Formats: sequence, structure tokens, C-alpha cells
Amino acid sequence: MFLGVGVFYLWFKGQKQLKTKQKNMVKPNANKAPAAVKPQTMVQCQYCKVHLPQADAMVNDGRFYCSKEHLQALDERGWIGSASWRVSPNQDVRLENMQPDLLVIHHISLPPGEFKNQDSSRHIVDFFQNTLDPNKHPYFAEIADQKVSSHFLITRTGELVQFVPTQNRAWHAGSSSFMGREKCNNFSIGVELEGDGNTPFTETQYKSLTQLVQKLLSSYPNLQFAGHSDIAPDRKTDPGKYFDWERFQKETAIAPEKMPYGVVSR
Repeated sequence: MFLGVGVFYLWFKGQKQLKTKQKNMVKPNANKAPAAVKPQTMVQCQYCKVHLPQADAMVNDGRFYCSKEHLQALDERGWIGSASWRVSPNQDVRLENMQPDLLVIHHISLPPGEFKNQDSSRHIVDFFQNTLDPNKHPYFAEIADQKVSSHFLITRTGELVQFVPTQNRAWHAGSSSFMGREKCNNFSIGVELEGDGNTPFTETQYKSLTQLVQKLLSSYPNLQFAGHSDIAPDRKTDPGKYFDWERFQKETAIAPEKMPYGVVSR
């Protein structure tokens, strides 16, 4: 009996010592500092200026936006976030308290009549940025010293390029008159369609133009619409007979009174 009690005592003591040893043991990595949390890169929405993690932002041309709505919108300075911005030096400030109330549609191709590849749209960008190489084509040598611009260009593929904010004056109309008002650059927005007067414009160009007009009307509800030939009939023929004014009016839902020259192609 005493032998059994002794054996039990030794077993019990051993178990107690084992538990004490385990309790006093240092757990692996117990004193190791927690891994550092990598800070998130913060960016600012170009439209509303709110700060947000870069991973959550929408990006276009290196600019950040907090939502698709803000990416697509016209900001307070007159830039559209979803457009490709190619700033032109050929611009100046509008007259005080002057807001645009006319949109003028043009066509352009460089060299004239050539727009089968991306070189044409690139040449237009260079022209509006005063970087057109006069050695690349004889026609370029004739126009290289001109200082012109437009607010927007819509390429054959429907890409929207912006050169001048709508709050500023682009140099697109030249000597012109709209319903008795001279110098249309003062109160207009210029939109160039890549093309010429002998070729229909593309489906994607009409779609892009419609989307652009809808954005502009949200900020400038009093806009009226005309072609370059309407405001400078002695000098210009664009956008030409292949621009479908009736389709343009229908797809944009512009009221007839906003198109004083009508919807007949001309």
C-alpha cells in the first residue's frame, strides 16, 4: 500500500513540475515585433479633390478620379476627365463674365484628305501644340507657323482629345459672325472632327460627339450649334455635306431652336 502511495506521489509531482515548466517556457516569436503595415499610397480626385487610396482610384492619363461619374464629367475648370489632355499654347482667357453659348463643328485632316492611320490624328495634335514638323509633308510647311487650336478633337476611332479648357478661349473660328455677333471665339466652343468634306464621318465619331454634347449641355444649357461654314460662309465649308445634321439633332435631342441654321446637310 505504501509503495502504491509513493508511486502516485512521484507521478503527481512530476506532472506538476511539467506544467510549471511549460508555463514558464517562452513561446516562439513572443518577443518579435509585429510586421510593419505598408502604408497605402493616397491620391487626389482630379474632379472633387477628395483623397483616396490609389488602389481604389480610376486612372486616365496619369490623373486620378474617385468614381466613374467624376471621370466622365466636365470639371469646374472645363476639362473632361475621360478625354486625352494635350494642352495647346494657343489659347487665352475669355472676356470677363463671358460664358460659351455656341458650339462650332469643324473638320480637319493632316495632310488634307489623309486619315487612314494614327499619323493623321498625331499630326493634328502636333499642329495644335505648335510642334508640327514642316519637313514631313509639303503642306505642313505651309501651315507650320499658324497658331490655331480647338477645344476638342474627335478622331476617326472616336477618341476624345482636349486641348483647351472650356472656360478659356480656343483659336478655332477666325473671322466669323453668328446671328449678328462678331468674333465667335469669344463665346464659342470648338469641336474638330477628323475627316474631310468628301467622306462620311464614322459611327464612333457620332457617338463620341453625342456624349460630349450631353456633358457640355449640363454645364452650358444655353448652347446653340452651328458649323464653321455657317459662321464663316465666305471662307469655310466644314463640317461639309457629309455631316448628318439631322442625325446629330436626333441623337442629342437638341431643340430645333438651338440649331438656327437647321438640320439640312450643307
